[in-house]
Amino acid sequence: MKTAISILKTTVGNPVVRNIIKPFCRYCDKDEKNRIEVAIELYTGRRKDACLSCKLASKAIRKVLKKGGEAFGLSEEEVKEKFKDSYWAKALAATIKGIVYFGVRRPFTPGIPYQVVWDVTTACNLRCKHCYSTSGKKRDDELNTEEAKRAIDILAKAGVTILAFSGGEPLVRKDIFELARYASQQGMYVAMATNGTLITKEVAKKMKNAGIQFVQISLDGASPEVHDKFRGVNGAFEKTINGIKNCVEEGFFVEVSTTATHFNYKQIPDIIELCEKLKVNWFMVFNFVPTGRGRFIIENDLTPEEREELLKLLWEKSKESSIEILSTAPQFARVALQQEEAYNELIMPTHFCNPRLHGQLISLAEFIGGCGAGRFYLAMEPNGDLQPCVFFPLKIGNILEDDFEELWRYNRVLEELRNKDIIKKCGECKYRYYCGGCRARAYGYFGDYLMPDPGCINNKELYEEAIKKWR
Repeated sequence: MKTAISILKTTVGNPVVRNIIKPFCRYCDKDEKNRIEVAIELYTGRRKDACLSCKLASKAIRKVLKKGGEAFGLSEEEVKEKFKDSYWAKALAATIKGIVYFGVRRPFTPGIPYQVVWDVTTACNLRCKHCYSTSGKKRDDELNTEEAKRAIDILAKAGVTILAFSGGEPLVRKDIFELARYASQQGMYVAMATNGTLITKEVAKKMKNAGIQFVQISLDGASPEVHDKFRGVNGAFEKTINGIKNCVEEGFFVEVSTTATHFNYKQIPDIIELCEKLKVNWFMVFNFVPTGRGRFIIENDLTPEEREELLKLLWEKSKESSIEILSTAPQFARVALQQEEAYNELIMPTHFCNPRLHGQLISLAEFIGGCGAGRFYLAMEPNGDLQPCVFFPLKIGNILEDDFEELWRYNRVLEELRNKDIIKKCGECKYRYYCGGCRARAYGYFGDYLMPDPGCINNKELYEEAIKKWR
């Protein structure tokens, strides 16, 4: 039986088909969207008319989607129904562009990042021990409102699906609702990462009216004592819990995130239980990365054994919890595979969701891949500087000074991050396409993003050597 990947390679990934589709990957000034996205809208019936070039693109894309649907066991009507959703259509356009530009890789790289996380300010009302951006005061070089809108225009025109505002604390930026509304009007799915302390009922309504749909709120303890100590301000826990409640009540998609360290990892089962009671959608465990203020508490990073224990616990909890449990630790996928490899079905943990794969679709696990830094997403600093992820302070360009799409397609750093075969030691691991380690942690520990992730149980000796040097 052919796998889904082999079907994709012989259809969408066929060099002849890729050359036919390539001219349609450009932005259409008349229809004001990428031609592939316009073609998808014509195919699903969301758009009734378009320019001649986009109509031609639609004929080619129609065949691609039909074959692609067959690869995933979907009927044509099921494909049409799924991609009537504008955000799914935008993500599909990025996926098709990825196959055109990069081929069917292991792991996959879209033609433009699905998501950009933008630290719009370094101003913050908390003083967190692990803060990657060393936030507190506003930087002098933050993009002003006009410049920020220009940056949003560039991301929207390129076809970025999700724009997540982060910080610092994004809610202290005076024009944040104006920027969120502008991004939403440009057709992007708008998210916000916040400490939650400023989200009153009134603020939650303003966020909703500005077009924000997804809210990530940080909670680093199941008790005020643990959370407030980690976050540096007394009373933060109560305000954060109220912020979570207000977001749930307002109907946002709510993710609660916890950075796992020695300060709190024993409390994570209690945090999950609290999240279930609060009725949030997702619970995400973030890897600790020694960058920013986090460099000063590196001794509180989990050992490889502790991380392994935690990931196994998360995997078991995910089977019984009423909420989705995820982790930014790429090893989570390897743990799941090792626990479930005897079955002809697996739930593949990723940064964004835990898709259930079975039969021939199991082959997609390598396609989805592990660390998404510079592959599924990029980060942007307050001044517009671009980097692989928010925990990875390596500038690759600037949104207002460089060609965004050219950077994505040809930047050497990004290309190396996408190649799991060249990672030292990890490149020899049979799980490298599912995991590949956290590249930000490798960079934070060693200043070399191609070094192994010292958090993996297979890199225990490397971790111990690194910690001795830090001390």
